[in-house]
Amino acid sequence: MPETAIPPHIPADRVVDFDIFNPPGVEQDYFAAWTALLGGPGLVWTTANGGHWIGARGDVVRALWGDAERLSSECLAVTPGLGEVMQFIPLQSDGAAHKAYRGPVMKGFASRFIVALEPKVAEAARELIAGLRPRGACEFVADFAEILPLNIFLSLIDVPLEDRPRLRKLGVQLTRPDGSMTVEGLKQAADDYLWPFIEQRMREPGDDLFSRILSEPVDGRKWTEDEARRMCRNLLFGGLDTVAAMIGMVALHLARHPEDQRRLRDNPDLIPAAADELMRRYPTVSVSRNAVADVDVDGVTIRKGDLVYLPSILHNLDPACFEAPEATRFDRELAPIRHTTMGVGPHRCVGAGLARMEVILFLREWLAGMPEFTPDPARPVTMKGGNVGACTAIPLVWNPPS
Repeated sequence: MPETAIPPHIPADRVVDFDIFNPPGVEQDYFAAWTALLGGPGLVWTTANGGHWIGARGDVVRALWGDAERLSSECLAVTPGLGEVMQFIPLQSDGAAHKAYRGPVMKGFASRFIVALEPKVAEAARELIAGLRPRGACEFVADFAEILPLNIFLSLIDVPLEDRPRLRKLGVQLTRPDGSMTVEGLKQAADDYLWPFIEQRMREPGDDLFSRILSEPVDGRKWTEDEARRMCRNLLFGGLDTVAAMIGMVALHLARHPEDQRRLRDNPDLIPAAADELMRRYPTVSVSRNAVADVDVDGVTIRKGDLVYLPSILHNLDPACFEAPEATRFDRELAPIRHTTMGVGPHRCVGAGLARMEVILFLREWLAGMPEFTPDPARPVTMKGGNVGACTAIPLVWNPPS
C-alpha cells in the first residue's frame, strides 16, 4: 500500500501498518479486522493512504467525532482529492453554513414523511420476499440488501428504478474505490445523471425529497444551482450504500443466530429495540476530519492540517463504552443516539430516522415472510472495508414452503 514519510510530531510508538480500505483479514471478518486496534493507544498514525491519524479507542472516537470546532468535515474522506471535488452540502460544511444548509435538509426528512413512507417500504419488502421464498436460497446482498433500500431511496427522490444498477456502481466507487474511476469522473457521472431532475424540481417542485428541500430557503434566499447540485449529489451518495450495508449485517447476524430469529418471531414487539441494538453491534461507517487547530488528545497532539479517521466500530465495540459490546442484548439500555453508528454531534446522519425505519421494517417483513434461514455451508460470506464497510456476499439457505 502507498506510504508516506512520518511527520516529526508523530511519536514512533503511535505508528501502525493499517490500510483502512484493506485491513488484515477484512474479507473474512470486517469487525475482527478493525477491533484488532482496540487495547492499544487511543490514537494511532498510519502511513498508508498519504498518512493520517486513526481514532482507536471508543472515548477518543466519540469525542473527536463531536468536535466540530477544531475538526472540520471539509475533507470528506481519506481518498485523495475526493473532498475537494465532491464539495457535498451539508456534509462538508461547518459552522453557520452547515446550520443554514442542514435546516432545509432536515425538514425534507421530517418524521411525518418517514412515517408516510412505511407502507411503501413494507410493500416493497414483501414483494422481494415473495419472489425469494420458493427458491430455498439466495445471495442476500445482491438479491435483497442492494435492492430494497436503493429502491426506496430512488422512490423518495422520484427517479427511475431501472437506473439502480448504474447508480449502485457510483455508490461503491465513493465508499470503496477500486481505481476504475477518477474522483472527477465519479462526480461528473453523478452530476450528469442528477441535473435534469434538479433543474425540473427547481422549476416545478413536486412532493419528492429533492423538491421538499429545494423549496425551503437557505438563510432566507433560494438555493443556487451550484448549491442544489452539491446537496443532491450528497443525498444521492448518502442513500446508495449505508442502509444496504446495515441490512446485510443484520441479516447475517440472524442467519448465524437462529435463537434470535425465534425470539423476534415469537416477540415482534421487540423488533424496534432489536433494530437499535443490531445497528449498534454492526456499525460500518467511518468519517474523516481535518484539524483546523491543534488538538491535544490521548497524550499526543493532532496538528492543524492533520487528517483524522474516525471508525464508529471502535466506539460501539469498545468494552470501555459498552458492557460486553459484541453480545447482542435486545433489552440493553440503549437510546438510539447513544451509539455512533449514525454519527455524533452536528453532523449526525440526516437520514438516521429513515435508516432506522428501514431496518425495523426489514426485520418485521423478513421474519414474518420467510422460514428459518441459515448461512449456506457450501459458500462463504465475504466482506470488504472502506468508508462504509459491507458484506459483499451473504449466501443464505432455508427450507422453502411446500
